[in-house]
Amino acid sequence: MIDLIETKETAEKVPAWKSIVAKYQKPSVWRGLWQVVNTLVPYVALWYLIYLVASVSWWLTLPFSIVAGGFLVRLFIIHHDCGHGSFFKSRAANHALGFITGVITLTPYHHWRWEHALHHSTSGDLDRRGTGDIWTLTVQEYLEASRWKRFAYRLARNPVILFLIAPLFIFFIKNRFPNPKASKRERNSVYWTNLAILGMAVGLSSVFGIKAYLLIQLSITAVGSSVGVWLFYVQHQFEGVYWGRGEAWDYASAALEGSSFYKLPRILQWFSGNIGFHHIHHLSARIPNYHLEKCHKAEPLFQQVKPITLISSLKSFTFRLWDEQQKRLVGYRALRQIRKQRQGAQC
Repeated sequence: MIDLIETKETAEKVPAWKSIVAKYQKPSVWRGLWQVVNTLVPYVALWYLIYLVASVSWWLTLPFSIVAGGFLVRLFIIHHDCGHGSFFKSRAANHALGFITGVITLTPYHHWRWEHALHHSTSGDLDRRGTGDIWTLTVQEYLEASRWKRFAYRLARNPVILFLIAPLFIFFIKNRFPNPKASKRERNSVYWTNLAILGMAVGLSSVFGIKAYLLIQLSITAVGSSVGVWLFYVQHQFEGVYWGRGEAWDYASAALEGSSFYKLPRILQWFSGNIGFHHIHHLSARIPNYHLEKCHKAEPLFQQVKPITLISSLKSFTFRLWDEQQKRLVGYRALRQIRKQRQGAQC
């Protein structure tokens, strides 16, 4: 990975990167509108198609639900860009589209926008974990934790919980309640979104039936939310990831080394809205998703970031803790050796 902290050369290059990314921070109305059309229209069509196929067999709806889940992920990326103010030039347009896509993805726009901004400003900082990120303990914190906390942590990091159960909990339940620290605007965002979701549910249930609505919504959201959580996870939990503390933490390092370049097959890159170029997104969240790839290819320094492929990303399943001594993510098996080393040092 690129060393951004220890060399004087780095300090001179950061402003250059800022001038490079600035060229791609210009939203395109037509590209934005086309992305809305080629995402929302197929999503609605698939939703209705699932309803029709369900009359034959619910099992036959599975492949259509998977594809619809992919479009739901893409809708969330549009929602995500609106939250950063990057999708359209107009702030009002971003807020309006962000609210609409938030209702479809069951995510309160302003509330999520606020929490996600905290994630961007604290990503990779060990001293500011806890908002908008995956629960990650250091080896030392885990060893000093109570038995119940270690049990809760292992449960939370279990792949079944993390990628299947937690996503449904987040989108169906957690997003329905505001963070106690949220301001009035963010709290109201949750309430208005809940009201809009209720209206959507009542309206669609009256047309298609409540059973059909719930099953279709559950199946599509299950796919989309699981994929979304996996993408978020692998973007910040990968081999060679950067974490720092206090004054040693660096924003540019956290962006380019603490956020992955997830090189996905072309079709998956399209469905995920280019979010695999996460190293650039964290360096400049004002770049719309439809400009990220172009920005990456334009600057050789960005291309030096080692990509993570679909196959190599599977190793992220084994990462559980951050080892501050070795500065890398480790699994639970590493704890045995660490305990032995400490016991040997005490003898």
